[in-house]
Amino acid sequence: MESKLFDLAGRTALITGAGRGIGRALALGLAQHGADVVLVARSEDQLRAAAAQIETETGRTAWVFPLDLEQLDGIETMFAQVLEAAGAVDILVNCAGTTVRGPSEDVSLEIFNRVMRVNLTAALLLSQAFCKHRRQTGGSGRIINIGSLACHAGRPTIAAYTCSKTGLLGLTKTLAVEWAQHHINVNAIGPGYIATELTVPLQADADFNQWALSKTPLGRWGKPEDLVGTAVLLASRAGDFITGQIFYVDGGWTALI
Repeated sequence: MESKLFDLAGRTALITGAGRGIGRALALGLAQHGADVVLVARSEDQLRAAAAQIETETGRTAWVFPLDLEQLDGIETMFAQVLEAAGAVDILVNCAGTTVRGPSEDVSLEIFNRVMRVNLTAALLLSQAFCKHRRQTGGSGRIINIGSLACHAGRPTIAAYTCSKTGLLGLTKTLAVEWAQHHINVNAIGPGYIATELTVPLQADADFNQWALSKTPLGRWGKPEDLVGTAVLLASRAGDFITGQIFYVDGGWTALI
């Protein structure tokens, strides 16, 4: 008998940062398990390419909603438009993120606040809109926040990013405890170093690449697709009793002394 534990048929997932990299891989992976998907990111061209791939390969519906999540005042309107188009959202994946590298003593308040807006505040606002929607429908819901190794430990030159991702983990735990009464499970995934367009400069830096590989027991950079299994677990019936947790998908990084 085929198990339905990981079946997402009949559900709709909203994924931010879905135009490329991890967000796009998660959107495709959730669709491959039966979900229709709402794709949110800055670039409409990237979103339309992702939607075309998803609809062609999976037969699921993919809606496109271009939005720069730094523009916080556009989130509530966008979410309302999503509900108009899709009817409901059962799964929210907060994946959009940004970073700026530089010495912590030099980081400007403007840069710090911009990283916090995209990585943390936008996730809060989307989660609030999602919670209100799920309470109105009377149904359960799932929130998956994409964290980072920076939820576990710090490294130089990414103060704003580390603060935002640590805050996202705190938000995950708080909402999990507070919204359990509304049957909303809230969890996070902490990727290790993943090979995407955004990490090409890091992969090309011989010293950094050697350092990253030396810290990863599995001996390679992760692929965006490596995160799909954990996301499906947390989005599906298989994850019914999991909430308030972070799952590091990091090739063993956090296990290494």
